[in-house]
Amino acid sequence: MTSVKVIGAGLAGSEAAWQLAEREIPVTLYEMKPEKMSPAHHSEDFAELVCSNSLRGDRLENAVGLLKEELRRCGSLILQCAEATRVEAGGCLAVDRGGFSKMVTEKIRSHPNITVVSQEVTSVPEGPVIIATGPLTSDALSESIGKYFGTDYLHFFDAAAPLVTAESIDMEQAWWQSRYDRGTPDYVNCAMDREQYEAFIKELVAAEEAPVHGFEDANVFEGCMPVEVMARRGFDTLRYGPLKPVGLKDPNTGREPYAVVQLRQDNASGSIFNLVGFQTHLKFGEQKRVFSMIPALRNAEFVRYGVMHRNTFLQSPKLLDRYFADRRNAMVAFAGQMTGVEGYVESAASGFLSGVAMAAKVQGKALPDFPKTTAIGALGYYVSDESVEHFQPMNINFSIIAPLEQRIRKKAEKNLAIANRSLEVIDQLIAQEL
Repeated sequence: MTSVKVIGAGLAGSEAAWQLAEREIPVTLYEMKPEKMSPAHHSEDFAELVCSNSLRGDRLENAVGLLKEELRRCGSLILQCAEATRVEAGGCLAVDRGGFSKMVTEKIRSHPNITVVSQEVTSVPEGPVIIATGPLTSDALSESIGKYFGTDYLHFFDAAAPLVTAESIDMEQAWWQSRYDRGTPDYVNCAMDREQYEAFIKELVAAEEAPVHGFEDANVFEGCMPVEVMARRGFDTLRYGPLKPVGLKDPNTGREPYAVVQLRQDNASGSIFNLVGFQTHLKFGEQKRVFSMIPALRNAEFVRYGVMHRNTFLQSPKLLDRYFADRRNAMVAFAGQMTGVEGYVESAASGFLSGVAMAAKVQGKALPDFPKTTAIGALGYYVSDESVEHFQPMNINFSIIAPLEQRIRKKAEKNLAIANRSLEVIDQLIAQEL
């Protein structure tokens, strides 16, 4: 039987190795710890988490809850270990971090089809291989991946604005228009009067910023100023910058607004919008609190909060297919945050999908069809969608899952209907001996 190499034993690599091994495929899992530790590593165990609540919500009305249920039903190692080390946290899946990582490590090391090699891999091996070395991939391997693709294969971002769902924007408080009506109306405009703007600036200036971690670049703010820093430079700074109202007319008043926040479509389907010019280093909770003060965004659903740190990830839509494999060579695949999925559960899901797909290739079987109606499939489609203009790492959210054919007004009921539809597909795949 052909052996598969897996590089990296984070959540994605551990999941990929497990899925291959469970399908009777020999796996050599390379992990540089403990021989070499990155600034993000604190333990010699596999699948480290930064906090006990890193696996987030567990309700089906929540997209990450749906993703976890799909993985549970599909025999995910990560979910199995998470459930076994679960601690009480209301509607979230929280774990004993040390116990969780220890259990993943023990299961991986004791599996008869997995051989663990404590060694740093510095070049892209010949396939079949799954590379899951994370956003802090070593310089040597990163350089090798660049040579392998032979192109500008990496994205680096120092700043990314928040993203909200289109359906959560209050269009009674907003309107489509381009400045001075030039060209097509490409922006959704969210007006604020003076009183609303004053309250917004007051809270923005006082909002709490996130700490800069030791392994991030403390100078990333020089080329792209956070919106809260601009606000501190003067009351009108934002009104003469990203919130300038010039050339716009509020149809509700027939006049130029006092200030305007513009939203720009962020994906081809028009289900996600970004807040233009809102690069920020505020804590996520503060972003939700302060940015929801914008009248049209009072009930906004944030699918990604703004971040300002250095991150490295593949230009996946140009390079990878929906199984996280190289479009040119299906036996070389990638998984985890380096592919542009954001979050631990999403990383595990990418490891799962790349692992079961690689197993099918090695065994000469048909690839499993996870459609866009499933959360697992939607992630694969997102990272391989060549129509995405501004590719950024993305958490799972209902906006990237195929919409329902029928309209359901209540959000919770609609999300639950999407989840139930997805789980029916997952159960059909399992019945086909996925």
